[in-house]
Parts: sequence; C-alpha cells; structure tokens
Amino acid sequence: QVQLEESGGGLVQTGGSLRLSCEVFGRTFSDAAMGWFRQAPGKEREFVAAIIKGGWNTHYSDSVKGRFTISRDNAKNTVYLQLNSLKPEDTAVYYCASTEWYASDGFLGTASYDYGYWGQGTQVTVSS
Repeated sequence: QVQLEESGGGLVQTGGSLRLSCEVFGRTFSDAAMGWFRQAPGKEREFVAAIIKGGWNTHYSDSVKGRFTISRDNAKNTVYLQLNSLKPEDTAVYYCASTEWYASDGFLGTASYDYGYWGQGTQVTVSS
C-alpha cells in the first residue's frame, strides 16, 4: 500500500519556525508531484505549496509566499515544508499529498483533486 508518513508538527510562538517532513512509501517517489495542504478548525482544506517531480520549481499560496518553503529529496522519498515567521492564522492540521499516477514534468497541483494519496496530517499550533 502507498503510505505517506508526516512528522514535525508542534506548538510554537508567533514568529517561530517548524520543519515538516513527509516520507512516501509504496510508490515511485520520483514519478510524483507533491503538495502540502492545511485545514483549520471549521474551515475547508486549503492549498499551501506544491513542487514538481524534479524539485526545481515550486508554487505557493499567497498567504504563505515568502514564509514557507517546499523542497524534496528524491533519494530519501521525502518532501519537506519549512515554515518560518509563523502566525496564529497558520494554525491548522497540515497534510502532505502525492499524485496518484505519473505526473508530467512541470505539473504543480493546487487542488485536492490533483492528488490521490494523503498523509494523516500533523498539527501545527502557533500561539500569540
């Protein structure tokens, strides 16, 4: 089975940083475009960041641009999300996602339906 295992969430103060990791098992990681989403209580799941298969091009939501960085290490089957300058409004469960099938070289998915595999989520809480 394909599984995505997330880690790195926690409780930080405003302005702090966290580094989330998501290791992918059960598929060819280099075939997949990857993304990060988040969901705050009572809100819809929101796109955060995406990265192409090769890792040299990325895309971010306006709310996190300049503060968050998505990266990947295909040798480790892992995608990362570096969260800097955190704000209370960043508080949410963060999910990593993988395309289900082979992704084109330049694909950057920004919608939930772009992805077929999801992690269980990791909680990020930012105190004021």
